[in-house]
Amino acid sequence: MLANLPFTIDTLHKAYFSGLKPTEVITESLARISNTHDDGIYLYMASSSQLSKAIEELGPFDLDLKPLWGIPFAVKDNIDVEGMPTTAGCEEYKYIAKQDAQVISLLKNAGAIVIGKTNLDQFATGLIGLRTPYPAPKNAINPELVPGGSSSGSSVTVSHNHVCFSLGTDTAGSGRVPAALNNIVGLKPTLGSISSQGVVPACRTLDTVSIFALTVEDASQVYAQCREYDEKDAFSVHYIGPKNQKIPTQFSIAIPDSNSLIIDEPEQKEAYLQALDYWKNKGAKLVEIDFQPFYEVAKLLYEGPWVAERLDALSPFIEEQPQALHPITRKIITAAHQFSARDTFNAFYRLQALRKKTKFILKGIDLMCVPSISGMIYTQDVELDPIAPNNRLGVYTNFVNLLDLCAIAVPGKLRSDQLPSSITLIANSHCDALIHTLAADYHRNQCAYLGATKHSVELSAADLKPTNIKDMLCEHEMVIAAVGAHMKDLPLNHQLTDKGARFIMSTKTEAKYSLYCLAGKKPLQPGLIKNNEGNSIDLEIWAIPKDKVGDLIGQIPSPLYIGNVTLEDQQQVKGFLCESQGLNDSQDISQFGGWRKFILSNDG
Repeated sequence: MLANLPFTIDTLHKAYFSGLKPTEVITESLARISNTHDDGIYLYMASSSQLSKAIEELGPFDLDLKPLWGIPFAVKDNIDVEGMPTTAGCEEYKYIAKQDAQVISLLKNAGAIVIGKTNLDQFATGLIGLRTPYPAPKNAINPELVPGGSSSGSSVTVSHNHVCFSLGTDTAGSGRVPAALNNIVGLKPTLGSISSQGVVPACRTLDTVSIFALTVEDASQVYAQCREYDEKDAFSVHYIGPKNQKIPTQFSIAIPDSNSLIIDEPEQKEAYLQALDYWKNKGAKLVEIDFQPFYEVAKLLYEGPWVAERLDALSPFIEEQPQALHPITRKIITAAHQFSARDTFNAFYRLQALRKKTKFILKGIDLMCVPSISGMIYTQDVELDPIAPNNRLGVYTNFVNLLDLCAIAVPGKLRSDQLPSSITLIANSHCDALIHTLAADYHRNQCAYLGATKHSVELSAADLKPTNIKDMLCEHEMVIAAVGAHMKDLPLNHQLTDKGARFIMSTKTEAKYSLYCLAGKKPLQPGLIKNNEGNSIDLEIWAIPKDKVGDLIGQIPSPLYIGNVTLEDQQQVKGFLCESQGLNDSQDISQFGGWRKFILSNDG
């Protein structure tokens, strides 16, 4: 039955291929929302005419043309959707959007359908999800917990599986905290890689659209569709990272040391330590670091002059209608009046010093792994103190955008008290693909259920494998296939690494090559030639900066050269080859299937 169908991109597209109609999916989505009996999730539902128009504009089922064909999604109500009201959680602020935000336009063009606009902490100020003049959404896992904010409605609707994904925003953690509290994935991308044009600003220098989904694969697929440079957005950037990435054979993870780890509950600490054990078993090198500098950065966001950005974004509205703001929201934003221009510059100087310090701490480390939140927050906690619990939720989130990092919150095993656990993987900007790949692996192997549903996480789900090696490259890189002494840990590998080359994957050629040990070469070097009756030969794929390729070619001695190599999956890449006339007195070692195996046989 449709009522029991998991709303994920893959399952819906399989159902569409089998004959399911978009009208049936939209009807089911609306029924699920109604049956949840939570009036605090949505502030506006798309009208029947808006939904009908969206379905009509889909055209024939064609995933090449529209990769998100017929996929329902929700939008945080500080992001403009043409013809729908934008309130930012404040009725007096409301206006009807005359055009789509850039991100909405891209998703609609990809075939996704907007179901409605979701509730939020007013003006995206807060992490608890209760600072709204409307009824607050209930946490999808346990109604006694706060839903998390500011993207409260967007996270709750995904956890209930009303829609496949939703959009939030994330300035201080609003795309990660509610994900952690509702057992779903929260993707906070590289700053500027998703346009903020058409988004009500909180802190323009730090704002980003975020993505909630039940799976990492869905969140990553949505990100791929809305990651586009926007000339109209002064803070937009060209995304230069690879689209996809395999799990590295070796990688390092920074974690807070025992003196700087902040966790409020034994159940939370136990869950976090279990997550670290998982990464150890995956071969990760865990590096304990002093996390205090990161906490200092986090404090700057709300205890420093960055709050003045929020005040500036809402002027003159606040001056004209101060009573329209939620009392706590008004208190936080108007606190900006205490900061002077001198305070602002001093805060920027302090941030720059901390950026330098944290960069040094993370030198040579691939990513960080932290608890998404330090502990659970209950609605009764907020009733007693509306500020301190909110601050506790931001311990591991507030510093991320100030340091221009990307992050993804991903659920793990249930805690011993049966509440959700969540870790956040954090990396340098444009390294999104790395943390998405690792998060997908962790989610499939550690989490039992998707959101608040009883749908299990499929352990057999496909890895985030690229369909094309070029998808694993940054814009400034090209592929080099190494077959011998240039491979990892071998004598000439430094000729790649010294030029900033990075390892991508191990693979094989198609079965049409011969491999030789060249005569008179020190160190020993191989020669790979095309031979239609040949073998499949092991090789490594490396990405090298394009501006360093000339330097590499200058180091390649005759009879070697760079030419086209065909892989076992028929992709063609540039790689080390040998001219056939240079094989005099060379030994044919094709039967070994690769250079490493030949070297090992010689050592034996």
